Amino acid sequence: MRKAYMGVRLRRLREERNLKQVELAQALGISASYLNQLEQNQRPLTVPILLKLNAVFGIDVQLFSEDEEARLITDMRDAVAEGGESIALAELRELAANMPAVGRTLIALHRRYRDAVERGDVMAAQLGDDWTLGTRVRQPFEQVRDFFYARRNHVEVLDEAAERIYRDAGLSPRTIHAGLVAWLRGKHGVELAVGEAGPVQRSYDPATRLLHLSAGLTLGQQVFQMATQLAFLELDEAIGTLTVDPILIDDEARRLARIGLANYFAGALVLPYGDFLAAAEAEHYDIERLGEIFGVGFETVCHRLSTLQRPSARGVPFFFVRVDRAGNISKRQSATDFHFSRVGGTCPLWKVYEAFAQPGRVLRQIAQMPDGRTYLWVARTVMSSGGAFGKPGKTFAIGLGCDIRHAGQLVYSRGLDLSDPAAATPIGAGCKVCERPACPQRAFPPIGRALAIDENRAAPVPYPVA
Repeated sequence: MRKAYMGVRLRRLREERNLKQVELAQALGISASYLNQLEQNQRPLTVPILLKLNAVFGIDVQLFSEDEEARLITDMRDAVAEGGESIALAELRELAANMPAVGRTLIALHRRYRDAVERGDVMAAQLGDDWTLGTRVRQPFEQVRDFFYARRNHVEVLDEAAERIYRDAGLSPRTIHAGLVAWLRGKHGVELAVGEAGPVQRSYDPATRLLHLSAGLTLGQQVFQMATQLAFLELDEAIGTLTVDPILIDDEARRLARIGLANYFAGALVLPYGDFLAAAEAEHYDIERLGEIFGVGFETVCHRLSTLQRPSARGVPFFFVRVDRAGNISKRQSATDFHFSRVGGTCPLWKVYEAFAQPGRVLRQIAQMPDGRTYLWVARTVMSSGGAFGKPGKTFAIGLGCDIRHAGQLVYSRGLDLSDPAAATPIGAGCKVCERPACPQRAFPPIGRALAIDENRAAPVPYPVA
C-alpha cells in the first residue's frame, strides 16, 4: 500500500458522526495531536488505523484504498471527457484522494445530464425532429452494467442464499442436475419438461407449474436455467428489493436487472462461493482446470471469478469482458477499479482481440494503461454452433484480467517477468479518451484536443484523415 493521505475523509467521517477530535482519537487509541496531523495530511493513514476504523465504526477499508481511488478517477475521467476543457490526471487524482464526495457528486451530475440528454432525444424523435441534444443515450443495459459495477459485481445476499440451498439440497458438482430437478419438484411442485429446440431457452407456466427447457441446451445450460427459475421462485422478494436503486431509472432497466440478479444467483448455485474460492486458490486460478472440477465452461468460470469479493473471504479481484469480432462488448464486469471507458470504446492492441486469430488457445498479456497501472490479461475464444448446417453460430473472445500485483497468484504468470516495464504492452481505454498521441493504432484524436500537424514535415498522421 502506498502512502495514503486521507485527511479530508477523516474529517468528514468525524463530522458525520458528530465527534470531536479528542473523541475520535480516543476511539482509535491514538493521541489527539496524531489525529490532527492525519487530518491535516501531515502524516499518512496507516493500515492499523484503517483496521481500527473498521472495527470501531464498521467502515469498509476499501473506501480508503488505492483501488477505490482509481475507480473514482476512471469514472471522473469519463464524466469530464465531454466537458470541452482538458483536466490533467493529477488534478483528478488530487480530487479523488482528498474530496471523494465532490468527485462522486460530479459523476452523479454527469449521469443526470446524460439522462436529460436521453429524454431530450426521445422527445425529439417523437416530434419528428432530426436533431438530438447529445451523442449518446444511456440504455437500460448500461444502467444495469452500472448497477453491478457499483457493487463490485458481488451480491452477498444471493451468494449466501445459493450456498444455503446448495447445502440443503445436498448438491455436488456432478449431481447438480438431478439434485435441482428433485429440489424443484419437492420444494415447489415444479416439473421439468424438455421440448424441441427453439429460440426460447426457458419458459415457466405458473398455472401448471411446468418449467419448459429447450432440447438444444446442454446439461450444464439446463442446470443454469433451472437455477435461474429457482431464483424467481425462492428469492423474488430479495431480488425486487435490490432493484429499487436510483441507478436503475426506468422499468426496462429494472426488469433487466432482475434477470441479471437471477443469473447471478444461478452462477452462485452452480459454483458455490466457499467451495469455488477454495478450489480456485488451490489450482492457482487455472480456468480450464476449474471447469473440469465443476463441470462448466470457460466463460462460466471467468464470470464467477469476477464476483469473488466477499469482505471476509476475497479472491483475486478480476475484470471480465466478452467481446465479438466487431469489437462489441456484450458483457463487462469489474470486481475492482478497472473498466474500459463508456466514451472511448476499446483498444486494438488489447490481447483479447488477438484471440480470434488463435481460436481455443489461451493467450496472455501484460498491459499498461496510460495512467501507469499495469495488468495481466488472459484471453480465449468460446464458440457454439448454430444447431444445424448453414445456421450461423456464436463466437466470442473472453478476457479475464487483474492488477499486476495479484498476478503472481495466477498460473498464467509463470514464465513472465512481472517486474520488467518493457514487457508491458501500452494499451488505452479507447481513442476518444486515450492520451497516447504517438500510438500507431490511433483512429482519431482525443475528445477536445487537436493534434499538431505540420504539412511541411513527413511525419505520419496517426489516424485517418481521408
